[in-house]
Amino acid sequence: MQNNVLILDFGSQYTQLIARRVRELNIYCEIHPYHKIPENLDSFKAVILSGSPFSVRAEDAPHPDLSRIKGHKPLLAVCYGAQYLAHFGGGSVEPSNIREYGRAKLSTIINRNGLFAGIPEDTQVWMSHSDTIAQLPTKGVRLASTDDVANAAYFIDGEETYAIQFHPEVYHTQHGKQLLENFLVHIAEVEQSWTPAAFVDSTVKALQDQVGNDKVVLGLSGGVDSTVAAILLHKAIGKKLYCIFVNNGLLRKDEFNSVLEQYKGMGLNVKGVDASARFLKALEGLSDPEAKRKAIGNAFIEVFDQEAHLVEDVHWLAQGTIYPDVIESVSVNGPSVTIKSHHNVGGLPDFMKLKVVEPLRMLFKDEVRRVGKELGIDPELLGRHPFPGPGLAIRILGDITAEKVRILQEVDAIFINGLKKWNLYDKVWQAGAILLPVQSVGVMGDERTYEKVVALRAVESTDGMTADWVNLPYEFLQETSNHIINRVKGVNRVVYDISSKPPATIEWE
Repeated sequence: MQNNVLILDFGSQYTQLIARRVRELNIYCEIHPYHKIPENLDSFKAVILSGSPFSVRAEDAPHPDLSRIKGHKPLLAVCYGAQYLAHFGGGSVEPSNIREYGRAKLSTIINRNGLFAGIPEDTQVWMSHSDTIAQLPTKGVRLASTDDVANAAYFIDGEETYAIQFHPEVYHTQHGKQLLENFLVHIAEVEQSWTPAAFVDSTVKALQDQVGNDKVVLGLSGGVDSTVAAILLHKAIGKKLYCIFVNNGLLRKDEFNSVLEQYKGMGLNVKGVDASARFLKALEGLSDPEAKRKAIGNAFIEVFDQEAHLVEDVHWLAQGTIYPDVIESVSVNGPSVTIKSHHNVGGLPDFMKLKVVEPLRMLFKDEVRRVGKELGIDPELLGRHPFPGPGLAIRILGDITAEKVRILQEVDAIFINGLKKWNLYDKVWQAGAILLPVQSVGVMGDERTYEKVVALRAVESTDGMTADWVNLPYEFLQETSNHIINRVKGVNRVVYDISSKPPATIEWE
């Protein structure tokens, strides 16, 4: 693929946001760790250096060899990248007198051509650093300043090398997208050809070349990623794709049958396998979240392997892996701690002897939805909230029993159906109920009760990396709480989770 943009990751929490903003410009980009610069740089027309939690003055700071990039390709250095070019390029970086975090305004823009074309003075930018560039590198020319940061942006004279102290990728930088477009489209002259239609065409052809006449098995989950992957493969190889939908007993209420019904009209070759009892048996006595995830993963592999063997001469396993999973699994030392184990990256046991095909591995979640729309998939399916691979097992805190699953399925159904009834579902990124490992005193009629507590969770987000709790109407919460307590035996108290990510994750386990 030509006209690519290379993003070198120094461990910033915002690196994926840079990639998302670039993709929003219909430009294809890839993230690579700073210490794994691709050998072949010919297909990359421009390079962006990310920020980092490190200081360039630290002994263990990331220190890549940019000799094949700087001065040879258009280069935009963000935050740490800007300090790196200064520190190792004849300038100097010193600790800031004031910690430079949060909103700032570009009080001076010296040149409004090139990088700052169309961007007004006093535009808001987002700073996130504790060092500052005291002296520009050799041939460095100042482009912009804030009241506190003299060298907020600069370029290297004689090169297409630009550097900025702020983060153009975050929403708080008002004209960040314009700045990225100025650099990529007008300075680097990268074509804006990365569209859903182009992706579908190129991916279908690539899948035909990769798979040929072989048979492929795919584990459907009913979610957006696996469905879009299935339709792409079906478009490429037709009936040679065998889809298996496993009921692990931890799905939402009636989801197994409703999802199978939904797939009937899509032309897919789908087999439903009810393995509920097997999964519940595997989870007996387990309370630790990671132990539960592993037990579910192992049980799924056993069931899936058993079913896959019923398909003669199958050679490929298709997975709905998406780009954030890929980035997480190859990230540099320090960019992001593993919060929970991924169930679909590098998790294939040797005994399955299948080659892996991942049609969506270079897409972000919102891009998957846009590709699904291009493929004509039902908007209701594309609009489904993300649902964790281990299902309700990680929304039941503590050990799992069939009775707890029943309770949570009933509670979850009331909550989700209520969101749809009140036209709130599409305004929420993800919602669900959590069964807490505590009991609460209550009164029902003249009787004292000692029953379970459930927490409701609804968040808004664009990519799941950060999330805010949704301010649902009190009237909705009141109605939902009443319905749950009156209709779900075993629950006498409902609470609403008002934590944002960070620091709280979207799921509780």
